[in-house]
Amino acid sequence: MHSNKAFMALLSVVTLFAAILFLLPQTNASARATSYRQNIVHTHRLSSANAAAKHFIAMRESGGSYGASNGTCYGKYQLSIGYYHGNYSASNQERTADRYANSRYGSWVGAKSFWLSHGWY
Repeated sequence: MHSNKAFMALLSVVTLFAAILFLLPQTNASARATSYRQNIVHTHRLSSANAAAKHFIAMRESGGSYGASNGTCYGKYQLSIGYYHGNYSASNQERTADRYANSRYGSWVGAKSFWLSHGWY
């Protein structure tokens, strides 16, 4: 009877582990690769000065991590979560950050200039 209880306990643990794995967000290598390619293509549309300024800000704000969070700010460019409208994908972060930098500072170069004088953008 003792081994039956041990087996049932082990089965419960394995079942719980399987349920947790099922509920965790799945990473899709193909989707990450596609998103990466889109970001590379998107970045190539920028001048070299704007691309360098964009990279500068991303590294200072999040270390380049799309999953970085800090209070109400999220993503590679640490924008307020409301800007993303619930879509935190890398491609949406890139588009949203470009719109933000261009509308507020005129360009990524302008955003970097502001960042250098204020420590934020």
